[in-house]
Amino acid sequence: MSEQARVDLGRRGFLSTGLATAAGAVATASASGAAAGPANPRTVSTMPTRNLGRTGHRVGLWSLGCQAAVEVQGNDELAEKIINRAIDLGVNYLDTAAAYGNGVSETNVGRVMRTRRKEVFLATKTNKYTYDEAMGLLDQSLKRLQTDQIDLWQLHNVQRREHFDAIFAKGGAIEALQKARDQKIVRFLGITGHYEPLILAEAIERFPFDTILMAVNGADAHYLSFSRYLLPLAQKKGMGIIGMKVTTRGRVLSTWDPPPLEAQPERLRTARRGTLTMKEALSYNLTLPVSTTIVGCDSVEHVEENVRIASEFSPLSPEEMAAIELKTLPIVRQALYFRRWDLGA
Repeated sequence: MSEQARVDLGRRGFLSTGLATAAGAVATASASGAAAGPANPRTVSTMPTRNLGRTGHRVGLWSLGCQAAVEVQGNDELAEKIINRAIDLGVNYLDTAAAYGNGVSETNVGRVMRTRRKEVFLATKTNKYTYDEAMGLLDQSLKRLQTDQIDLWQLHNVQRREHFDAIFAKGGAIEALQKARDQKIVRFLGITGHYEPLILAEAIERFPFDTILMAVNGADAHYLSFSRYLLPLAQKKGMGIIGMKVTTRGRVLSTWDPPPLEAQPERLRTARRGTLTMKEALSYNLTLPVSTTIVGCDSVEHVEENVRIASEFSPLSPEEMAAIELKTLPIVRQALYFRRWDLGA
């Protein structure tokens, strides 16, 4: 495929399935995947729910991503307050990873899971791409999360051809995922990424993952669009689709105050404020045909705000979606800093 085909700089049309898909169930759960799992009794009275693909889990429209405050060393008390408040408000899906805070996030989540494991669908990830390393990391994740079973184990941030080749090689991580599922250590398997869509598209063509966690936000349409090049394929395959990178660590939001340039990591440096409100940013993602959208939170108040937006959500019109995309044009680079920008490589 040509490099030009890899880059989407134009205004993309809405998905052929239409926005109406997002208002209902994204995919029909298969009978084989509808095994009994965790359930939060507050979810249905708090926010709309959608099918998490073929897992049989009805997931709340908004879910907690366990980065931000939850992955910071020394934030134990605040992390527990954020997680507990999310569950109290009906959140029934938690997303963490072994790499978040080098295990800090899983450890913080685990202290809550010790007493509330049955209330949430628990997802974590491996950033190790060989069988032995992935299985070793899974053992650590189980201990930190204080559970003997994970609902969803995912390949973390698959970016390049060498990642793909390592995962699917003999002795690769895909063998670890299958073994863990066969042994019922994990229930479902997924893949995640935010770098470029085509490698992920090839991966889900290669293996029947149950879910995909992908980066989409109001600026996605302007560059290496996941909603154009990846989301329709995931829909076609009936996968559970989880959206992320809604605010790009706040950089999309008009309330974000850029730190001094020298205080920012080089790849994130910007002096521009964002252009969207939290309601605009989150409503954009919720209007897409995704199962749920995760957001990391720095405070209990952020959790409450996101749940409120989800509880009041109505799908945006095509015109409203286009207006949000237009507002992100001046901040494309900071809104999509995690994309592949070295297209000559």
